[in-house]
Amino acid sequence: MSLKQNLENIKSQLPKHVTLVAVSKTKPVKDLMEIYEAGQRIFGENKIQEMAEKYDTMPKDIEWHMIGHVQTNKVKYMAPFVSLIHGVERFKVLKEINKQALKNDRVIECLLQIKIAEEDSKFGMSPQEASTILQSKEFSSLKNVKVTGVMGMATFTDNNSQVSQEFKRLKTVFEELKLLNAHNCQLEIVSMGMSGDYKLAIDCGSTMVRIGSSIFGDRN
Repeated sequence: MSLKQNLENIKSQLPKHVTLVAVSKTKPVKDLMEIYEAGQRIFGENKIQEMAEKYDTMPKDIEWHMIGHVQTNKVKYMAPFVSLIHGVERFKVLKEINKQALKNDRVIECLLQIKIAEEDSKFGMSPQEASTILQSKEFSSLKNVKVTGVMGMATFTDNNSQVSQEFKRLKTVFEELKLLNAHNCQLEIVSMGMSGDYKLAIDCGSTMVRIGSSIFGDRN
């Protein structure tokens, strides 16, 4: 199947309220352009430099999402153009994003990455940390970031009931944080679900899925 057919196949399975992020990390620009021509406008990358290079060469109506682990010393490279940063798991990172956004005269949207998996290899903050950050004076002084939701990654397992439980936990955290009515905050996005588990994630309340291999094929 062509990449365009893969894309259409995925899109046909997504409800209207779910946004598709095409995870294009490690893929060549020609592959990205193939699904761009088919109508896809949101791409997810996990390395800031690779994303910046693609941004330079590709059409400017693309929304670039940073979905990987964010290193503070690299934030400046994406601050001029990034649309959404999915993986904010420390206050220090939010502060740096705010600083670089200010230099670029922008407000950058971010998701707080919540640790929902039992695996130690997954990044993220606890729900309690997220709540504390959003209610802090220091956070309310950051004028150039806006937290628009949460992101989480489930445990890599075939145990669907465990994955489902973890996704539901993220949805619950999202609802609880929403009640805080925090400043610089407009919680709308629950980013969870990838190629292997996006249908389950949508059933559990996901509004944004990150899909790579089901569109672009397996990575080398």
